[in-house]
Amino acid sequence: MPDSSVPGDEGVARLARLRTDVSHSARIWNYWLGGKDHYPVDEEVGDQILGFVPALPRSAVADRQFLARAVRHLAGEAGIRQFLDIGTGLPTADNTHQIAQGVAPEARIVYVDNDPLVLRHAHALLTSTPEGVTDYIEADAHDPAAIIEGAARTLDFAEPVAITMLGILNFVMDTDDAVSIVTRLLDAVPAGSYLVVSHPTTEVDGEAMTAAVEYWNSQGSARMTLRTRTDLLRLFAGVELLDPGVVSCSRWRPDDTDKEIVDVTHFAGVGRKP
Repeated sequence: MPDSSVPGDEGVARLARLRTDVSHSARIWNYWLGGKDHYPVDEEVGDQILGFVPALPRSAVADRQFLARAVRHLAGEAGIRQFLDIGTGLPTADNTHQIAQGVAPEARIVYVDNDPLVLRHAHALLTSTPEGVTDYIEADAHDPAAIIEGAARTLDFAEPVAITMLGILNFVMDTDDAVSIVTRLLDAVPAGSYLVVSHPTTEVDGEAMTAAVEYWNSQGSARMTLRTRTDLLRLFAGVELLDPGVVSCSRWRPDDTDKEIVDVTHFAGVGRKP
């Protein structure tokens, strides 16, 4: 059924790019989170990867919980009213705009992705409070200039912006390139802005994760890479890291400190541009 939320020509073009015969990271992530927006090939590859790292669904959940805690902190205590979410992924519960506008209804959010399925769902499902604004732009993380240009239609880059990049920089294979992308994005926002990053690492279940990524890269989907904690610290070179620094997603300011915390394969951090 055509998606009436996008212009006809644009919708046709997106459907033409929608591959159901090749797995996609956003759809596999959705599968691990218990969602319904995936295809048999995503389940097949997702299950194969779980053969290497059975705990990955726990990591997927921890990553979403980290996003919620980070955005609540930024919209609340930090007073941020603008969010640039790069690498949106498929909509689930507690998306960035829902969390931010739940704290500050006037918050403005721009989502960025370049996957046709993600964008179709974003137009259909991601809404805004009457006081705030939510926008969606199609752009690639490798092209920060296009991201900034598109986001400037909605965000005021004279005021602080929180840039969130969860599970996206791992698709930038060269670490120097990833650092350059982050630097160019941070250069576009003023002091008082924030950077939020999560990334799969070799720090937990390193051998199994390496084997899983080698399998992933062999079966036709967009190539990805793992990074060490030292590599991830380079991404935050232009900001002041908030406590507790770059840690497992589950250990970034957990809500329930009485509950046993289990390290997961994704690490994360939040930094403030001075």
